[in-house]
Amino acid sequence: MTTTSERVAGSRARQASHHVSQSVFDGSRLRVVLLVDVHDGAQQEFLEAYEQLCNQVASVPGHVSDQLCQSIENPSQWLITSEWESAPPFLAWVNSEEHVRMVQPLHSCVRDTRSLRFHVVRETGGPATGTDQAERRLQAAPRIGDGVIRHALTFTVKPGSEEIVAKILADYASPDPRVDDTTRLCRTSLFMHGNRVVRAVEVRGDLLAALRHVARQPEVRAVEEAINPHLEQDRDLNDPESARVFFTRAALPAVHHVTAERQHPQAERHALYYPARPERGMELAELLARQDEAAADDPRSPVLRSTIFQRDDVVVRLIDVRGQLEAADPVLILGLPEPGQVAELTTLLDDAASTDASASRDGSFTRLLELARMDLVTDRRAPDA
Repeated sequence: MTTTSERVAGSRARQASHHVSQSVFDGSRLRVVLLVDVHDGAQQEFLEAYEQLCNQVASVPGHVSDQLCQSIENPSQWLITSEWESAPPFLAWVNSEEHVRMVQPLHSCVRDTRSLRFHVVRETGGPATGTDQAERRLQAAPRIGDGVIRHALTFTVKPGSEEIVAKILADYASPDPRVDDTTRLCRTSLFMHGNRVVRAVEVRGDLLAALRHVARQPEVRAVEEAINPHLEQDRDLNDPESARVFFTRAALPAVHHVTAERQHPQAERHALYYPARPERGMELAELLARQDEAAADDPRSPVLRSTIFQRDDVVVRLIDVRGQLEAADPVLILGLPEPGQVAELTTLLDDAASTDASASRDGSFTRLLELARMDLVTDRRAPDA
């Protein structure tokens, strides 16, 4: 079987589309930087915990190497860098329960952490062009973004509590969008699919600073406390470790973003949920990413922008659509206009969704779209976003 990382690596020399501002699927090497602030006096404990973690990470598929560095100015500041063959194997590991268990010993001795992830574009050793560039697994060209960081959180609530949770999440005052002089919360879109909640945010500036800003707002804390009794995964927001584990598991990273048209006065925002078979979520996300990239050049496509979020077997596609969703071709909205792509989709969706997809291949895709479509709870934009 060809893995996602192998398939991506085989296509890495393909000309990058100017429509794609973010993607983990180009096969280039990944450099991960972790900034760590260690508690005073806990340096030796931190070093021992790192060495144990390092031995475990060495066997993770896709991991190449790592380094641990200590500041020459402040002994409490450390830097961990690691290199990976490409982004998909790193994301599969960092979003796993295995990772949650691995890093737990580190958190008793650190005050704060900050993770940064970069594709390798150039490196010392001469110009990287043509075949040489492909062999060295470098990103083909710099991506041109819009200055907006996209991120999402997802969690499930107890069956039967969906209406109560939706009302709680819809009825609160929006927090101040201004975080500081350089960071601003642009948009928050919240959807539900059954008992699954997805909250997508768009931030200009520092994502971590924006998330911390929102978490400190009284109106937001009141909402979080109100939904606590309805969550399937228990959490205590007054316990830093409990909150950290919850939000680590809830993180739903953006893995691909395509912009066909930046602005449209009648654009509507929707979200589609594609439940994947176990261990097939990254492949499903890549299939949708390939089609969104191709559709960006298709004037028939009503999709103006698309962001794909993926973690484990949860794949969510957030789309801005020209006009009303009901009036659009459901095949184009689903992002799978070719029969072969629908066939591949059925091998990646979980059993229930796959059955519906197979039934739709020779008939209407309207039911499949209805099953994938998430219910909008609230979509809030900053006044000048």
